[in-house]
Amino acid sequence: MTDHATIIDDLVGGFDTAQLEDSHGQHVVRLSPAEWKSFAEAAKEAGFEVCGDVTAVDWMRQKAERFEIVASLLSMRHRLRLRMIAPVGRVDPTIDSLVPVWPGANYAEREAYDMFGIVFDGHPDLTRILMPDDWDGHPLRKDFGVGGVPVQFKASHQVE
Repeated sequence: MTDHATIIDDLVGGFDTAQLEDSHGQHVVRLSPAEWKSFAEAAKEAGFEVCGDVTAVDWMRQKAERFEIVASLLSMRHRLRLRMIAPVGRVDPTIDSLVPVWPGANYAEREAYDMFGIVFDGHPDLTRILMPDDWDGHPLRKDFGVGGVPVQFKASHQVE
């Protein structure tokens, strides 16, 4: 069996912008949006058979690029996990879809689209999955109003 560090180093070494980090013992690679899909293809070729999840993070005012896309990969053959992270534009939050690489990313990308407004280029059916089709906005964005129902109280009982 090949050493985990060698597998990761070989994979990351083929990409100019890839930055390898450690997060609580898990390998994390930060990529440019331009290398997102090609890195995913290389990761699958390197033995990462499963894309377990795709989600987004809204950094709102904390980072120049407001959103990050996060994909969690798993290699059962190597018994290894890898997290991919790429920034996505504040004005036009768009990145390549991973569905052509891992078809199981379909619903996770639709959820990120629905909840955060991230557009996945090349997705076969990028439509809302949780909210009604006519819903205005994206509920997990930090600037989305929490809403509420106005409540009017009658005169409260005074305790003496």
